[in-house]
Amino acid sequence: MQTTTARFVPSPDVNLETFNDVTSSEGIPVTTGEAGRAALAADDPAAPIREGDREHDRLTVSQGLAALSLDALASVAYGPEAIVVVLAVAGAHGLGFTLPVTLAIAGLLGFLTFSYRQVIAAFPEGGGAYAVAGKYLGKNVALVAAASLIIDYVLNVAVSVSAGVAALTSAYPSLYGDRVWLCLAVLVVITGINLRGVAESAKAFIVPTVLFIVAILAVIVVGLVRSHPATAPTGHVAAAANAESVGVLLLLKAFASGCSALTGVEAIANAVPTFRKPRVKRAQRTESALGALLGVMLIGLALLIRKFHVAPDPSKTVLAQLTDAALGHNAAFFAVQFVTMILLALAANTSFGGMPVLTSLLARDNYVPHVFALRADRQVYRWGVLILAGLAAILLVGAKGDTQTLVPVFAIGVFIGFTISQVGMVRHWRRERSPGWRRRVAINGTGAVLTFAALAIELISKFGEGGWLVVVIVPLLVFGMLRVHRAYRIVGDVLGLGRKPEPVVEQQALVVVPVGAVSRLTQEAMSAALSLGDGVIAVTVRYSDEDDAAECERLQAAWRAWQPDVPLEVLTTHKRSLTRPMVDYLNRLAATAPASPGGFERVMVLIPEVEPRRAWHRLLHNQRGAVLDRAIRRHTEAIVCRMRFHIKGW
Repeated sequence: MQTTTARFVPSPDVNLETFNDVTSSEGIPVTTGEAGRAALAADDPAAPIREGDREHDRLTVSQGLAALSLDALASVAYGPEAIVVVLAVAGAHGLGFTLPVTLAIAGLLGFLTFSYRQVIAAFPEGGGAYAVAGKYLGKNVALVAAASLIIDYVLNVAVSVSAGVAALTSAYPSLYGDRVWLCLAVLVVITGINLRGVAESAKAFIVPTVLFIVAILAVIVVGLVRSHPATAPTGHVAAAANAESVGVLLLLKAFASGCSALTGVEAIANAVPTFRKPRVKRAQRTESALGALLGVMLIGLALLIRKFHVAPDPSKTVLAQLTDAALGHNAAFFAVQFVTMILLALAANTSFGGMPVLTSLLARDNYVPHVFALRADRQVYRWGVLILAGLAAILLVGAKGDTQTLVPVFAIGVFIGFTISQVGMVRHWRRERSPGWRRRVAINGTGAVLTFAALAIELISKFGEGGWLVVVIVPLLVFGMLRVHRAYRIVGDVLGLGRKPEPVVEQQALVVVPVGAVSRLTQEAMSAALSLGDGVIAVTVRYSDEDDAAECERLQAAWRAWQPDVPLEVLTTHKRSLTRPMVDYLNRLAATAPASPGGFERVMVLIPEVEPRRAWHRLLHNQRGAVLDRAIRRHTEAIVCRMRFHIKGW
């Protein structure tokens, strides 16, 4: 028999905000307190709570860089190019501003790195902008931050996978027609690795991460040492007559486009709980290492762009031109391109490390279904992983694996989170007033202005190219999360979560057992029913057909011969429906039984079913038990139990 066990921790002074409920797999709310909340660490709600939580399944600093920083590190493959593409419309003179724009982005990176180190310390449970906004800016702003981050996480997976596959199809054009299937295959591999745990995925990604960092630094160092390019860059700029003047708007647009290199900086702050102890220090070191590496690579590549006068080329990326100029068109060039392709595809792993933790926090706060807070044995929030993969797959199929279709809305969501986080940290310092708080307020305030300016430029310049989707989807996600929260609040009020319940009262129960034949299954069902209730009634449905009438008479005769000391009630119907007569009968019982002398306060239905030994044997049995179960739950107040009779030796 299927049962659902609920644990209750009575505490009259705890409200719904601190006394969360968890929904079991059957949809029945299960209450938890502080101790019970830790039971979410395993799929089995009855599993013992372990404080250690298997530290070896969590991240070190190097593993954190590999698992949570690939998005930001891989962005050097397209971030500098985004700047060059914008400035190229102003000719060679415009390209001369690549380094100043990159330095401005590196300065913003410094602000963000410092800010998120403080976020990690202030919010060791993770959540990033969502956690900051929830404490200092209100729940609605927090939900806007969460919704924008969710959009960015999903887009990051789709863009990273499609960009990696695009690099492959550029080298092997014959694969272009299969790019969608290649994208889905890469997505399946990354999802499978992440379902094995964050530590396992980090171990798998350490080698390509190290190779990519070494490759980019080698390109920068060798390129800076060279007096002239090994291979001349192939890009060219517009003729001087067509060049535009370099104005503030063009520089701001280049700045906003180049800020796509900053996506992923927040992922470490969102996933602090996935680090080993001491979690805060490890996460802060990882954030600092990411900021330093990313800053060095961005500035180094900008210096090479200026030195070698690299310009956009439709057939060759800016990074490929820089590699050609620094290393030459040889085996080293192809090695760098191959490593870049691999890392672009694996950059999606940043989202798999950040979004499941974010959705688990939303589930803890009752804004998304509580199933997102359940963790498997390897500390994996697998529902968050699976939903992220599913949404990314939909985007990849809808965009037909084309990166440029997805890029226009990329990075808008994360800059919403950046801005909210910076403003929230300003409120944090003003409230805490710890030593040096004025300097920190100035830093975070400046960061908020810069990120908001970048966000505004991103929205304006990309609104017609798909940016409007973010404006539409974010409010829809916020509305959905508020509805989920309202539903949980209603359930909590009805169930009295957090309040001491009334004393337990024993009630008389009548057990109704649907039967279709006299057999071993019927005998087991009757025995179980007599153990459960104070009264038992067997019920069968008789149709008006002659054959069914004869079958019903044979059942009644067998029942009388068996003499189980349980009455058999025959429900006659003119329609070939099993559920309607049963539902009507149960509703009549519920209406009349309590009013009758010695009546029953509870009506239970015990549905006996055969549980085959092998999965495919289910096809040999009808599914009337499941159909009856759904109908009774929807249309009656009866308690439903499904008794599984296991077939052995088959």
